[in-house]
Amino acid sequence: MILAMVFISVSGVFVKVAFVGKGGSGKTTLSSLFVRHLAAGPGDSGGRPAKVVAIDADINQHLGVSLGMDEAVAAKIPALGDHLEEIKDHLRGDNPRITSTRAMVKTTPPGRGSRLLRIGGGDPVHALSHDLDGVTVMATGPFTDDDLGVACYHSKTGAVELYLNHLVDGPDEYVVVDMTAGADTFASGLFTRFDLLFLIAEPTRKGVGVYRQYTEYAADYGVAISVVGNKVQSEDDLDYLREHVGDDLLTWCEQSPAVRALEQGRGEVALEAGNESALARMRSALDARYHERDWAEFSRQAAEFHVRNARSWANRAVGEDLVAQIDPDFVLGPGVPAALREAEMAAR
Repeated sequence: MILAMVFISVSGVFVKVAFVGKGGSGKTTLSSLFVRHLAAGPGDSGGRPAKVVAIDADINQHLGVSLGMDEAVAAKIPALGDHLEEIKDHLRGDNPRITSTRAMVKTTPPGRGSRLLRIGGGDPVHALSHDLDGVTVMATGPFTDDDLGVACYHSKTGAVELYLNHLVDGPDEYVVVDMTAGADTFASGLFTRFDLLFLIAEPTRKGVGVYRQYTEYAADYGVAISVVGNKVQSEDDLDYLREHVGDDLLTWCEQSPAVRALEQGRGEVALEAGNESALARMRSALDARYHERDWAEFSRQAAEFHVRNARSWANRAVGEDLVAQIDPDFVLGPGVPAALREAEMAAR
């Protein structure tokens, strides 16, 4: 039996967040600190520890090392972008609206018959990861010599979009994505797949300029953006951010000797109290987004961006009308008891 609506209806928090901003703003460093903060604390519901997936979707692949992995180990994390066809083949399942794996593109939304993903599930997608002290670390993969001049980085991040479109979050589960610098997040519907964007902004003209760009792009889609000031050294820096960012400034991080020590390989050094408090405020803001998620809107936006991509390039590339892949009766959202959802997953 295939159910039209698929959801795990339980208490607890399950949210997806992206770290965005200009190059050099500290996205990767703050992403790694936030992942560590989530993994070290209890789940929001007060029971089991939080489950965290950390995805390196930056063209410069440094998240694994920032999390404390040896460079050689980080380099061996299977690149999602290199396994895109395998990922598509698995997620396609027996969805009758998708005629072939080749016809599945990065924006193809799930429908009846699609295989869905669960954090910690024994599926071929999560197998493309490395476990680091309980954190599932995944990576899109770097640009290779074969990519130069013939591909854009969207071919790598497409795997992340498919992953997020097919992921059924469970209680006390977090997905943290370190995005590539600049506005590539907005190249498809990827930016609408997150409950919150943390925009990392230095107190500079370039830093707040990226903020203006992101808020302009996201304005029509209800995407929540919270600004995290970084490399703040003085009250003047804070005043500058407040002047240009206003109420979107959630918190800020000061220059950190502890982070510098970590980056120099000098082992674990306790993070400063002010920066720990900033991470706690970030988590509180993210947890609050759980109660505001609109699953119907989430599904509608997935369909909208798929139609855009189909009509602008994908129909031509594949040679068929990919708008037909949208299942109008399929909505990721509350309404199906967990037991029925488990039965459906077990039957596949």
